Amino acid sequence: MTTPPLTSGILVIFGITGDLVRKKLLPALYYLAGENLLPEQFEIVGLTRRGTRVEDLLDGLQQELRERGEPADHGTFKRLGSIMRVVTMDMTRAQSFADLKATLDGIETERGTCLNRLFYLSIPPHTYGPVIDFMGDSKLGSGCQHGTADSRIMVEKPFGYDLESAQELITRIKRSFTERQIYRIDHYLAKETAQNILTFRQSNPLFQAVWGSRHISHIVVNAAEAIGIEGRASFYEPTGALRDLIQSHLLQVLTLVTMELPDKPTSANVHQEKLKLLQSIKPIKPNEVATRTVRGQYKGYRDEAENPDSITETFARIEVEIDNDRWRGVPVLVQAGKRLARKDTSIAIGFGDPAARHNIANTLVFRLQPDEGISIDLVAKKPGFNDDAERVEMTFDYHNAFGEGIHPDAYERVLMDGIRGDQTLFATSDEVLASWRIVDSIVHEWAKGGDDLIIYEPGLAPA
Repeated sequence: MTTPPLTSGILVIFGITGDLVRKKLLPALYYLAGENLLPEQFEIVGLTRRGTRVEDLLDGLQQELRERGEPADHGTFKRLGSIMRVVTMDMTRAQSFADLKATLDGIETERGTCLNRLFYLSIPPHTYGPVIDFMGDSKLGSGCQHGTADSRIMVEKPFGYDLESAQELITRIKRSFTERQIYRIDHYLAKETAQNILTFRQSNPLFQAVWGSRHISHIVVNAAEAIGIEGRASFYEPTGALRDLIQSHLLQVLTLVTMELPDKPTSANVHQEKLKLLQSIKPIKPNEVATRTVRGQYKGYRDEAENPDSITETFARIEVEIDNDRWRGVPVLVQAGKRLARKDTSIAIGFGDPAARHNIANTLVFRLQPDEGISIDLVAKKPGFNDDAERVEMTFDYHNAFGEGIHPDAYERVLMDGIRGDQTLFATSDEVLASWRIVDSIVHEWAKGGDDLIIYEPGLAPA
């Protein structure tokens, strides 16, 4: 796949003082700067309502690196600080966006060149609509002041709260930005192992011939976390596990495993095959929700959320059916949860006799986190005079293969692809809507009440 060239630009971060920026975006920019991967002509403009200084942001970044146990390089901090500026801005006023455009025009005048503009919305999802409207009214989606460079917008999930709201949000965004300008972030797809899935399938003919219902007995996509909501009740309470991970991240990850491989792995072809796969998954009907889904809430969540009547699920499992010739009849489980035994995001593919699905000979596992890599268990004879056999694991992981401290991490890749204008790892509007169609009935059935909500002990997933 051809990588677009790196071009000069301005990164505008809405919500520069937020936790996501401190924990993810600023460290990612720090590593990119340290490895000289940022464009030569590049500026970072942080927008905030309550005001801050570049020095304060860098102090927070240094603290984050210290908490990670990673050294801080003075030269990299100096370079990063030299290309950063902070603008205090009231994002509820139209004039503020006109002022922002004037600021960006001024930066281009200072540098004597037109720059691509990348707008990163690190703000609450309910504010996306008004902010995007103001951006459109102020012509911030039209590129640089001379019209010779691109404007792109990056948005974090969730992309709506159900199918109807997602469609409304997409319609609203497209009044100001074209599909080519919209980058919906899915940091799971930017993880090295997720990117490696297509390479693994394309480059290992050993598996190509057995990739389907004749030899694969089941697929499990899993995203387990040992932590709870960690003080994020205001986000999690209206969201829940189904929206937070399954509808957005995990259905996208599933497409990488099950889509048809395109003849040419261009961004457009990859998205075309992903969309075909999502559209082949049968939406779960309202009368199927009780039998094809499980939801749970860990004990103690209601105290953390300060809502004794909460029916928000912290664990969700759905069984989906891919209705195409390759996968028809293969059970596919997609599940996510908090306060489970350990952190584990993975895709497990069971190989065996489809007619005897309990008899699994081999399991191939793509591990997305925490120990990124790929493993497969095989049946081998135990040493000795008897013919006893047992399972043994063959494994590849990035740290052992390539060393510690490997970059890029997911957010470095997200930012680089946004700067380059490569949309391969970002969800399209059609993919978002196709994902919502699969789970929309679940969202609305679960909202009716919590009679089937399982209260589970931390560390023990609901059966």
